[in-house]
Amino acid sequence: MSKKTTAEADKKPENTATGESSVNAPINASLNAEGRIELYRKMVRIRRFEERSLRAYQAKKIGGFLHLYIGQEAVAVGCCSLMGPDDHVITAYRDHGHAIAVGMDTKPLMAELFGKVTGCSKGKGGSMHYFDPSRNYWGGHGIVGGQIPLGTGLAYAIKYQGKKGAAMAFMGDGAVNQGAVHEAFNLAALWDLPCIFVIENNRYSMGTSQRRSSAGTSLAQRAEAYGMAWATCNGHDVYDVRATMDRFLTAARENSKPGVVEIDTYRYRGHSVADPDKTYRTRDEIEDYQRTKDPITLFQQTLLKEGVLNQELIEKIDGEARAEADQAADFAEASPFPTPEDIQKDVYWEADNPEQRKSEGRLFFE
Repeated sequence: MSKKTTAEADKKPENTATGESSVNAPINASLNAEGRIELYRKMVRIRRFEERSLRAYQAKKIGGFLHLYIGQEAVAVGCCSLMGPDDHVITAYRDHGHAIAVGMDTKPLMAELFGKVTGCSKGKGGSMHYFDPSRNYWGGHGIVGGQIPLGTGLAYAIKYQGKKGAAMAFMGDGAVNQGAVHEAFNLAALWDLPCIFVIENNRYSMGTSQRRSSAGTSLAQRAEAYGMAWATCNGHDVYDVRATMDRFLTAARENSKPGVVEIDTYRYRGHSVADPDKTYRTRDEIEDYQRTKDPITLFQQTLLKEGVLNQELIEKIDGEARAEADQAADFAEASPFPTPEDIQKDVYWEADNPEQRKSEGRLFFE
């Protein structure tokens, strides 16, 4: 068998196991105690926000869909903790975790779930459509795989403007089979765009296992067909996520190179809260993952060993996260709904800026 070239070796899976290599990676070794605690705090805040959202949904305060991120917290926190001023994020409909990870206020996030005008999308987007351009966060998209060409466009803009940044385009394992995803892969590789395609592989798409829906054993390895680098890592280990993503983000920022990273993770709840989740996996499987690979529990244990956390601080962070989630729900409950007149706002730019309108004819038809 011939010896692999350096380029070929670079495309092999890396960081596929947790341990000292990820902990001691420069991006993690450089973290001070405050930085490590902040990673933990954000993961806990996401978990408590999602749990509070679930209770609100069960109380019929939230309509439509609710896609919870419980179990995947280390992915969003690990990736978004690496963002620089010219880095951007775009994701699919399971977007609450990413929104909190980039720094969005939980009050307008909860208000958006309640359909209130104080929501981050003015009550018109709901669970699937969080946005905050001020934080380079571009949603929040309901069409499976539809955000991936848009993420590639963000990367094109970064390169066109001569900035040293990267776009992280998140998708689930089910989206990888969409044609638009492969078109985006092709253009990113062809034009050397600084886009990292992040596959959050929680194993079941909507409700079909990867084994039954996707050919091959690795979704990220499909990048080889486009000449892109790829890797896999453990989504229950925030250090592993950061170590892997740091290498790809550096390549994107410095050399405008795209890549695909598949992050093995797991969701504790159904595809959405409306999903009974009783037909495609067993309760034992869920409980085994919670017991052995819960990302918050594992990171808590790591920080305890490192001497960064103690029981008093753990309880303080958890109490603050629960209080924050309750305050967000109170804010959402007290906020007004959009008015009927709001239905035609934020649809067309010219409708909201009539003094600069150049088109003719009607914008709305009744």
